[in-house]
Amino acid sequence: MNFMQLIQSLDDLLYELMSWLIFFPLTLWRTITRPLEMMAYAGRELRELPEKQFREALSPPLFLLLALLVSHALELSVNGSTNLILADNRGLARFVDSDTKLLLLRLAIFSIIPLLLATIVARASKSKLSDETLKAPFYEQCYPAAPFALAIGIGTLLLHRGTVSAALGIAIMLAALIAYLAVQIVWFRRQLGCGIFRAGLLAGCAMIGGLLFTLLIGILLI
Repeated sequence: MNFMQLIQSLDDLLYELMSWLIFFPLTLWRTITRPLEMMAYAGRELRELPEKQFREALSPPLFLLLALLVSHALELSVNGSTNLILADNRGLARFVDSDTKLLLLRLAIFSIIPLLLATIVARASKSKLSDETLKAPFYEQCYPAAPFALAIGIGTLLLHRGTVSAALGIAIMLAALIAYLAVQIVWFRRQLGCGIFRAGLLAGCAMIGGLLFTLLIGILLI
């Protein structure tokens, strides 16, 4: 790589990073106010050529990663580097010894529910599991997962800030959970053409599966 190519690469990288300052809040607002529309947008964009995909919003996995990064930054600004997992040397927690590893752990935790939801809809539609059948629903699910993860992060942060803040934190997490579940029920009904009971059952199974995975990770970290 010659000098001019290096400069061009730095130009592209700088623009990409700076554009996140615009597209992250824009994508967040659109996902909060119109989650189903954004999920449909993700499905449509994947049918475009790679260089033409997600020109009007962040790509779903990147959006989820940035939401977790914002949540992590808020935690650092309030609590500093006093995260219990980073301070713990027992179990698997001794391997999570940096903010980067902690961020990757949270990404894995908050990606499992979108993956489970995508897998359920692929199987329920009697499609074979493959990259083609799993990628689109997974990308669609990453959009609502991002504000859900951000709300859970903010709610958890408020739990340790006093009684009033703890009550507010619990309210935020409950509201996020209810809204997230409601979006999933409507999404399942549209994807599978099923009734509200079956949609609720499928969405509930995925949420429970994600919760069990999170509990398993928590046990291993102890």
